[in-house]
Order: sequence, then structure tokens, then C-alpha cells
Amino acid sequence: MSSLASTAVELARWQFALTTLFHFIFVPLTLGLAPLLAVMQTRWYRTRDEKWVRLTRFFGTLFLINFAIGVATGLVMEFQFGMNWATFSSYVGDVFGTPLAIEGLGAFFLEATFIGLWIFGWDRLSPRVHLATIYLVWLGTWLSAYFILAANSWMQHPVGYELNSQTGRAEATDIAQILLQGFVWFAWGHVIFAGLMTGGFLVLGVSCWHLLRGRNVELFRSAAKLAIIVVLPVSAVQLWFGSHFGIYVTDAQPMKIAATEALWDTEQPASFSLFQIGGFTQDDQTPSYSIDVPRLLSFLATGSFSGKVEGINPLQAQAEQQYGRGNYIPDIRLVYWSMRVMAYLGTLSVLLALWGGWLLWRKKLASAKWFQRAALAGIAFPFLSNFAGWILTEAGRQPWVVYGLLKTEDAVSPSVSAWTVGLSLAVFASLYALLGGLDLWLMRRYARLDPPEAGRREADEGAPPIPAPGY
Repeated sequence: MSSLASTAVELARWQFALTTLFHFIFVPLTLGLAPLLAVMQTRWYRTRDEKWVRLTRFFGTLFLINFAIGVATGLVMEFQFGMNWATFSSYVGDVFGTPLAIEGLGAFFLEATFIGLWIFGWDRLSPRVHLATIYLVWLGTWLSAYFILAANSWMQHPVGYELNSQTGRAEATDIAQILLQGFVWFAWGHVIFAGLMTGGFLVLGVSCWHLLRGRNVELFRSAAKLAIIVVLPVSAVQLWFGSHFGIYVTDAQPMKIAATEALWDTEQPASFSLFQIGGFTQDDQTPSYSIDVPRLLSFLATGSFSGKVEGINPLQAQAEQQYGRGNYIPDIRLVYWSMRVMAYLGTLSVLLALWGGWLLWRKKLASAKWFQRAALAGIAFPFLSNFAGWILTEAGRQPWVVYGLLKTEDAVSPSVSAWTVGLSLAVFASLYALLGGLDLWLMRRYARLDPPEAGRREADEGAPPIPAPGY
């Protein structure tokens, strides 16, 4: 490949990475806040306790800010498939596009329709019907995530297709296998749990900010209690679920698992390094320093403490024999550290949730200033962990855009120049910097407001009135 074409590929990858990662700021928060809002509004519907409708409207504002910017950033990725990745779209678009079409025409329209009814229906719909709208928003967000991850999972583990002998394009032969394969369920569950952690820790952190300042203590103590009840089991289950997802990935993409450990040679049993210096390149395969946990990688990769884990060198040799000469090794350093950032922040999240659960049990949550400060900082944990997990998922698949079927360097648009991609990358980076700043400003502004009293119209915000209990 010429240097100019190689530059175009790298710029296209950077552009898609930018748009994907920026969009992924908002997706998990939407997935996690929607069910929490449904629970809050259900509590109000069943008890007519004013605090729950106030909390619903308060955190609903944050949800809507996040949702609006998330939709805007998600649309950009759709266009990139046809603009920067035309070969990919032509070659596998008939398969890859199927779950995306279902998501766009079904799940997203369900989500968008009922979020509109939820926003404008507070004083127009009956309480029961209005409550149903937020549950349908919740259903729509989770269905959207499922179908998008079905498309991504097909790229990670292509099944249910065949190559047309005349056109050379991939065509779907078993839509059920594409939509229901095991990889989809593991990926979807992993993202849903991540979303619940993201939404839960946001509610907890914002509530603790108000508790630190002694504002609306009873109100935000209830919100913090709900958040802890959610994040405590979810964060623990997520660690277990993620480890079992690793077993499935080992079967589908053994190179990715080997790269997460910088494991160059096959080992049985295989240790997991908590930290290492060096050993990340073919020229430097032995770390100069490493802290290892014996047999842990075998357990994470195979479910057995004595399992065999294939190394990078033999897997590279197998790939060359199967696909031809080339480099089939991902960026080892990037994959290694992204996995550890994800895992370590997940562990910190579990510890923070346990701390909160202990304080809740001791009835000291409202007075625990150190925990409240930690919970405020803990808002960032799931976001950073989500980033690292997505980098691990995508970077660990390289050099494939569709694993074992289409290389990334062969998937770009042949007629799009490096200059064009670079210019659009600069435009997107500038635009996203503005959007990111706007999102942060709006979220901070509305997260620091006092929830309005029931029945008071928020004239300065243009919001409909909060219904009084029993309306």
C-alpha cells in the first residue's frame, strides 16, 4: 500500500474512532438513566409522594440533554459508512445493514416517539398512560442497543452469511443466527450493565453533591439510596459477566485475548499480569518487570485455572497460513492497557458501591462527607471504563474490520483522498469539542439546580408544570 493510501486509512480510522468514542459518552448514560427514571416515576405513581415526581423531572432533564446530543452524534457515524468506508458498505452492507435498518426503523422510532410523549404529556396524559411512555422509552433504548450490537457482533464474529459467487458480496442466509448468536447476547448484556452503572453512578454522584451542601437532603438521600440499590449488585455482576464474556471472545478471537495479556507464547496455565513494563512488541517480547497473578488468565480466558491460552506468535503463524502473508497482530500496548483500565475502574466501582451499601445499612449516608466526595469523583469511573472497553473491543480486532473476512485497509473508499478525510476530521473534532463543552455546561448547570416544587412552572426553562400529586 502506498504511503498516501496508508495515510487515508489511518485518518479514516481516527475519524471513526473520534465519532464512535464521542457518541459512546452518551449511549451508556441513556441506557442507564431510562430505567432509573421509570423506577422514580413508578414510585410516584404508586405512592403519590411528591419527592419522586420532583426527582423524575430533575434527572429527566439530564436524560434529555444527554439524549439530544447523543442522537446528533450518532447520525454522523451512519454517513461515514458510505463516505469513508464504501468498500466495506458494498462488500458486507447487505448483512451488516440489516440489524441497523431494524434499529433505525423500529427501535429508534419507538424510542423517539414515546420520549416526545413523555416530555409533553405530563399535563395532557393520564398518570397511567404517561407512566407507560417512559417504560416504552426504556424498551426503545435497550432494543436500539441490541440491534446496533448485533451489527457490531457480526463484524466481530461473522455468521449466517455466504459470499455470492457472481458479485463477490456477502449476503445474509440466516437472519436469526445473525441477530441471536451468542456473541450478541454477551455484548448486549455487557453494555446494558455498563449503562446501568453509568446512570446509577451519575444519580449517586449528583445526589451526593447536593448532600455535601445540605440541600434538599431528604430528597437526594432517597435518590442516592435508589442509586446504591442499583449499582451495588449491577457492578458486582458486571465483573462476573465480563469475565464470562472473555471466555466467549477467546473462542471467537483468540488473538484479542492473547493481546490483552501481551502473551507471546502459549502457556498452560497462564498468568495474568496486574502491571508490566516492556514486552509489548515483537522485538521486545519479555517484560523487564511484571506483577503476575498465577493461573488467573487461564480462568478468565477458559473458565479453568489450568486452561491453555494460545500465544501471539503461534496465532500469527496460523493466521498467515490461513489468510496469507501479513501482520495480524493488533496494537498490543493499547489493547493491554485498555483492558486493565476497564477492569481496574470496574473494581473501584464495586468498592465504591460496597462502601455506599455499608453506609446505607448503617443509616449514615447523608452524613458521610468522604463518601460523598468519592461518589462525586466516581461519576467518571463508568465513563472512563466504557471508553477503555470500547477501545479494547475495536482495537483488539485489528487488522480486521470484519474478523477473518475483510481487512481494515481494504475497506476504505478508494476515491476519498487523505486530504478530504483529514479536513473532515478537523471539522468533526472542532464540532465535537463545542458539543462536548455545551453538554458539560448544560449538565453541570441543571445538575446543580434545586428540583422545583410540585405544580410550579419552570418558566425560565420552558418546561411544562410538574403535576401535583393526584392530578
